[in-house]
Amino acid sequence: MSSSASAGPGAAPSARSGRFRTWLLEGLSDMAKQHPGPHAQAPVEHKGARWWRVMCLTGLDYFSTLGYQPGIAALAAGLLSPIATVVLVLVTLCGALPVYRRVAEESPHGEGSIAMLERLLSFWQGKLFVLTLLGFAATDFMITITLSAADATAHLVENPHLSSALTDKEVLVTLLLVALLGGVFLKGFSEAIGLAVFLVAVYLALNVIVVVNGLWHVLESPHLITDWADALTAEHGNAIAMIGVALITFPKLALGLSGFETGVAVMPHIEGDPDDTEEKPTGRIRGARKLLTTAALIMSVFLITTSFITTLLIPPEAFEPGGEANGRALAYLAHENLGTAFGSVYDLSTILILWFAGASAMAGLLNLMPRYLPRYGMAPHWARAVRPTVLVLTAIAFLVTWIFDADVDAQGGAYATGVLVLISSAAIAVTIAAHKARQRNRTVGFAVIAAVFVYTTAANIAERPDGVKIGACFIAGIILVSLASRLKRAFELRVTDVELDMVAERFVRDYTHRPIRLIANQPNGRDLAEYQEKSRQIRTDNDIPAEDDLVFVEVTVRDPSEFEAVLSVHGEVLHDRYRVLTLEHSSVPNALAALLLQVRDLTGQQPHIYFEWTEGNPFAQFFRFFLLGQGEVAPVTREVLREAEPDRDRRPRVHVA
Repeated sequence: MSSSASAGPGAAPSARSGRFRTWLLEGLSDMAKQHPGPHAQAPVEHKGARWWRVMCLTGLDYFSTLGYQPGIAALAAGLLSPIATVVLVLVTLCGALPVYRRVAEESPHGEGSIAMLERLLSFWQGKLFVLTLLGFAATDFMITITLSAADATAHLVENPHLSSALTDKEVLVTLLLVALLGGVFLKGFSEAIGLAVFLVAVYLALNVIVVVNGLWHVLESPHLITDWADALTAEHGNAIAMIGVALITFPKLALGLSGFETGVAVMPHIEGDPDDTEEKPTGRIRGARKLLTTAALIMSVFLITTSFITTLLIPPEAFEPGGEANGRALAYLAHENLGTAFGSVYDLSTILILWFAGASAMAGLLNLMPRYLPRYGMAPHWARAVRPTVLVLTAIAFLVTWIFDADVDAQGGAYATGVLVLISSAAIAVTIAAHKARQRNRTVGFAVIAAVFVYTTAANIAERPDGVKIGACFIAGIILVSLASRLKRAFELRVTDVELDMVAERFVRDYTHRPIRLIANQPNGRDLAEYQEKSRQIRTDNDIPAEDDLVFVEVTVRDPSEFEAVLSVHGEVLHDRYRVLTLEHSSVPNALAALLLQVRDLTGQQPHIYFEWTEGNPFAQFFRFFLLGQGEVAPVTREVLREAEPDRDRRPRVHVA
């Protein structure tokens, strides 16, 4: 029997399992789990897509709000809906748009305003602050997925041709739509962009028809404008009172501001100029600004015109819960003015874009979360791969849909809260950035914008506190899972690269044909007596011959809250006789383990490192290691080495006395 035949029936399932794992983890880049070396593969460059194509993806979230925004405005503001919408548009064009054009410049790699604020804080308070903002971002993006799918389901159920078959099946239909969305991203991101371009083009074209037809009906019946103006005057009095009420009502229309954070989050997918660099991607920034500006202008025109025609052409009672225009004002006009056939086509387009609006949120999460959580050590390393993350996000969307029973109204508060918190944080971030750049006029302007958004956020929270409660659940979940992951991954190598200066490399290469013995030293005064006493004690405790050289290793911890970092190694000779390697990293044991592996690879010799036991409670020492990167260094260094190098014969030797 041949060797291939003798492999047995278990070989095929094993091969299939291997292929599935390869497919699932395609694109995974995890430098922290492997020792960097000369054969490390460079990351594959992402070419990107034209800015207008990416705009269609992020615009799914933005443009799809036309499916429910006119109805929300009518319920919130009544006859003042067009005026309140004008206020919303002014805030969009004069507030949110300038803010996010600045965010695109300051954070061109998709981190958004969170990265700008992260630079202001360091250590653990900075990480917890970022995790809090990520909680609100997750609220925004995740509720976008579930709310849009639920609203698409509502349009399906309310369609006269399908209502009888789908009544009381809203949760099931919503879960199916969420699953289909996840399937698109499992297939590939390019397919998501292609589908987004088609859906946005069709949806906007149909809305142009509805809007033009509605304006024609208004112009054909001039009394509609007169009646509306008379009713406004009778209800609110003069124009100043109308504007005042519109300003107070504006926070209720905040859903019309969605899409800006997503637009920045998907920036890495925008095609840049040939001479773009990672430090200065000028073409990508220019494309992102075009994306943000074009989307805001298109949406502004639609928001004003749709609020105008829906207010004038639809009876007020139709907007109420259970009314024919509730949550589907433009669909109501499409059926009413353009016939059942066109109305059904419009329904289908609205359902598809609402369903796929979650794609922009999914794209934002897939770009945002892997940029922070794995870098903080607060997510498994597979979180850098797209497909496992898609599966996790889809499962969370299933849970949210089940908890809220696929109810659109119940999720609206959380959605608005997430949107407004992120926009407010962005406005604050660009204000601080302008202040640091000594741009006085811009600082004042951005400060005013920030104040407007902070007020809007506070007003929204006061009216719908359920949004903060839901956001708090996401924040608590992210923090708990993140800390558990950080604890589980504490003994990983946690070094992305090892950089030795010329002196340090010369020290190491001197030991190509003889063992290298390193002494882990916590420096005090760094005087001659300190090194003499330390070397004498280590030689005595470990029976090291006098002729064997010793090299001191000293680690400086910069920011212990950082999980992954480059290890910088500098060499120097102190007191004309002692060789010292100084290291800078976020953790002493992990830095020492990475250095030992690097020395082994450069010299071909197994290095030895010598420690003294640390006095103190072992539990307290472990928490010092977890929080401060120090603690009981010797056993932790050995554990990090054991995990990084399973082969005991190739593992550097750790000695403790």
